[in-house]
Amino acid sequence: MNRLDDFPPHAQTNRAHWNRHAEDWRQIGRCGWRRRQPAWGNWEIPNTELPLLPDDLSGLDAIDLGCGAGQVCFWMHQRGARSVVGIDPSERQLEIARALAVEYRVELELIHGVAEAVPRPDATFDFALSEYGASVWADPLIWIPEAWRLLRPGGRLSFIGRSTLSLVCAPPDDGPIGTTLQRDWFGLQRVALGPQEDPYVVFNLPISEWFALFRRIGFVVDDFYEVRAPASATGQRFETPADWARRFPSEQAWRLSKPQGSCQGPPSTAIVDNPTKDAYSI
Repeated sequence: MNRLDDFPPHAQTNRAHWNRHAEDWRQIGRCGWRRRQPAWGNWEIPNTELPLLPDDLSGLDAIDLGCGAGQVCFWMHQRGARSVVGIDPSERQLEIARALAVEYRVELELIHGVAEAVPRPDATFDFALSEYGASVWADPLIWIPEAWRLLRPGGRLSFIGRSTLSLVCAPPDDGPIGTTLQRDWFGLQRVALGPQEDPYVVFNLPISEWFALFRRIGFVVDDFYEVRAPASATGQRFETPADWARRFPSEQAWRLSKPQGSCQGPPSTAIVDNPTKDAYSI
């Protein structure tokens, strides 16, 4: 999948957004490659405190769903993964990831595509992760079942993105998050943000719907984290003031596992019982 008309509508919008801004993120991506110890999210919480990436991936096949500049792929490689794949809809982001992989002499497989339809067979991977990739920019009613399909029994999925509360409180003009509710909690799944000249689409669910989705598919929730900004944080990270993020969770993270002996495909009811889902196919 690499033609624009192969992508679902939201991915076309987000692809264009990230292509426009890829260069703005080059240095951030490079800083991630320089970092030897993973740190997560806007507040750079160390993996020792927010353990989304196992210490040892030796002999395992791993994928980053929405890899951007590839720093998470690099961390997977550094922790011994046998093979590492990254997928992203932005070809400009992938160009940066490829250049950094050459610079650091790391062998990665980078795919231009979307996390809702990864061109790999069932049960290809042992571990999957998304940091502000599919976890924010892809439809969870589709990409979560796709992650299940890609994982072998016993496989694990970790992801982090913005919290449900932060999205409910986010103004439509990308201004700072405040304490006033800006949109409904229920029916939240898909939210269009950004100015008219630079729109983008993000996804989230009420917390109870996240749990219900995991249960229907068959994932076991090993951990759920509501991420708090550290006391040392100051200023504003993107749309989130540090003071707000110390009072409320600006990010949320999950660690899931696919039980041993699981059937390979997700339950057929996993993505058909939400009336707000668009009727596109990929």
